[in-house]
Amino acid sequence: MDEKLSDYPEFWNEPMKSKVLSILQLKEEVARVKSSGRTVVFTNGCFDLIHAGHVRYLAEARAQGDVLVVGVNSDASVAAIKGPSRPLVPQDQRVEVVAALESVTWAILFDDDTPEALIREILPQVLVKGADWPEDQIAGAATVKAAGGRVVRVPLEGSLSTTGIIRKILATFGPDASGLTELTDKGGD
Repeated sequence: MDEKLSDYPEFWNEPMKSKVLSILQLKEEVARVKSSGRTVVFTNGCFDLIHAGHVRYLAEARAQGDVLVVGVNSDASVAAIKGPSRPLVPQDQRVEVVAALESVTWAILFDDDTPEALIREILPQVLVKGADWPEDQIAGAATVKAAGGRVVRVPLEGSLSTTGIIRKILATFGPDASGLTELTDKGGD
C-alpha cells in the first residue's frame, strides 16, 4: 500500500498520522529502532471488528519487545482470505483503529494474502501469531528464524472472535436484519 498521510481524514492529529506508515517510512523507522539496540516485534491480521481478544493479543505481542509493528490486511487481501462478504469495515478505518491502540507503535496496510514480503522487507526480531497457527504455517517464520529472530505463538481466547460477533448479530437480529428496525443511529452506536 502506498497511502500518503494526506490520504487520511483532516481530523486525524499528527501523532495518529505518524503511526500509519508507508513501507519506506516503516523501513526507516525499523532501521532506526534496531540501530538503537531495541527489539522490533511484528504481527498481522484483518482486524475487521476490533474486540477485546484483539486488544489482549496486541498487548501480549507488544510485551515481546520494544516496538510493535502491525500489518493490517487490505480489503482485497481480507476478501481473498475470508470470502467476498468480508471485510465489514473498510481498510482505512481498520488501520486507523489498530493504530489508535496503545500497544501499537506503527501500523501498515498490505495487499498480499500473507505478510511474507513485508516481513522480508522489515525483518523483525520477533514474529507473533496466534497459537491457532502451527509454526510451520506462519508466514515469515522461517525468514525471521533464519535471521536469528524468534517466533512467539500467543494463546487466543476462544470465545472472542469477529466471526463470533457476526454470528451473534445474525442470531439476535436475524439474517435479514429485520430485528434492527427498533434501533436507531442515535448515539453513534
